[in-house]
Amino acid sequence: MFRENKEHLQGNLFNSLYGMDSRLAQKLQNSWAALFYEHVFCQIDECLFAPLYSNDNGRPNFPVNIFMGLDLIKEIREYTDEVLLDEFAFNYQISFALGLRTLGERYFAPRTLYEFRARLYHYSLEHPEEADLIYAQFEKLTDHFINVARLTTDEVRMDSTLIMSNIKLAGRLSLTYDVLVQGIKVLPENLLKDSLKIFLKSDYKTHLLYQLKGKDILSRIQSLINHCAEVLQQVEEHPELKTETEILRLERFLKEQAAFSEEEKRWIAKGSREISSKSLQSAYDADATYRNKNGKKHVGYALNLSETCADENPVQIVTHYNLAPNTTSDIELLKTSLPNLSEHGIKDVYTDGGYYSPDMTEEAQAQGIKVHYTDMTGRKTSSQKLHYSDFEIKNNQKVLRCPANQEPIRTAFDEKEKTLSAHFNREICEQCPKKENCRVKFQKKDTVLRVSQKALYAEETRLKIEDRGLRKEATSKRAAIEGTNSALKRAHGAGKLNVRGIIKCKLVVGAKIIAHNFRQLNRFLKGYDRRKLPKSNQGIPVAI
Repeated sequence: MFRENKEHLQGNLFNSLYGMDSRLAQKLQNSWAALFYEHVFCQIDECLFAPLYSNDNGRPNFPVNIFMGLDLIKEIREYTDEVLLDEFAFNYQISFALGLRTLGERYFAPRTLYEFRARLYHYSLEHPEEADLIYAQFEKLTDHFINVARLTTDEVRMDSTLIMSNIKLAGRLSLTYDVLVQGIKVLPENLLKDSLKIFLKSDYKTHLLYQLKGKDILSRIQSLINHCAEVLQQVEEHPELKTETEILRLERFLKEQAAFSEEEKRWIAKGSREISSKSLQSAYDADATYRNKNGKKHVGYALNLSETCADENPVQIVTHYNLAPNTTSDIELLKTSLPNLSEHGIKDVYTDGGYYSPDMTEEAQAQGIKVHYTDMTGRKTSSQKLHYSDFEIKNNQKVLRCPANQEPIRTAFDEKEKTLSAHFNREICEQCPKKENCRVKFQKKDTVLRVSQKALYAEETRLKIEDRGLRKEATSKRAAIEGTNSALKRAHGAGKLNVRGIIKCKLVVGAKIIAHNFRQLNRFLKGYDRRKLPKSNQGIPVAI
């Protein structure tokens, strides 16, 4: 049964703090623990987690704010679970951060913490249409941090980075073997043939995978695929086995890695280039995808961050994040983030060229957001031609004048195709000194300019990028988020997480980002102000 924890709000006369030397007590009050208690622990909204428990039945839950606080302290202090539990039991500073004023005041079995995490995971799994609870908590704490530090939030910078779950980069042969063995282990003893039992031997993987020549790999993969098909054939008459996770994974793997030949009546391994990057990459993480970025192979997920970047802010914090398969493009990540950015009143977004798309620029503008790029993808236009901006165009829909100040005979806008056109007097155009470089095309009776809105948006963006002043400003605003990505990976271990699956990864990443934001707030409350530092030092994090 769910119950909020309010006991920490009522003082206890007989607690460890009152018997402490005044100098140590003062030092404790000035430490990170006191700031954590005030700005994190007291701000945790336990009611968000009420759906994890029964409304009117069972024993009252262990305080959710203590469990949430412990998971955040784990990320802040870089503890393992074993160290975290010991610190909770014997470290008074940790107890103080969690609203406990007497050491050993609360006890719980480690399993209780693991069950809380399991409840959180299963709730997220069963309610995919709702925002995960950690993200909802992140938003509440972020709003509080923003108010305390009085940060300006209408400008953000955005970037994505690649992260891994707790898996190894497996070759195709190793992956096939692991998927097969998992499927075999599901089979009951009476369905296990001798041809399958051999894969359960502890040393067989080493013999099969590593004691062979490179030219034999494809034939070995084909042999394993044959055994995968054999496992599926064994469960065909056992519906209760078909729904097992390992069997479903094996079936998915077979369809992705092989094609069924009607002529030969068997599954034949596909060539490496025929396999989608969205195919199964790990027998232990069905959500991880493959990506080759800048010549580096990566298996896992893409983490997209939005961070404040106003010059007047003493510190900057992450205001939005999103985790997706690493095959998701930056454009798609931006599109997913736009509703959240618009809802929070963001006016300007600074990012790199990977996020550029004419459609995305138009959609952002429709939501009142201006995207500033440090570069952009696509082919550059000829420098010899006049810019479309040299024409006087109203709302990117109506041409009013050409660069030589000639008004069009007629102008029109195609709503369906999103293109505009303007017809000019051919005789005037023939006498124009700019005709060699003009965008109009000569026809029998007149000249015509036809251009899509996409091209107008693209040129507008490219001209801004080519403007040194605007580009320098955009680059300056965006650059520091690279340091934020690095800090999350180095200080919080976000480069390779200790969990698997996109849902668990989202929950852990959320805790790590909250921990990062608290570190930023802690810096601010201890007197740090990035505006007073040389620009080269403004992104260097300070340990707490």
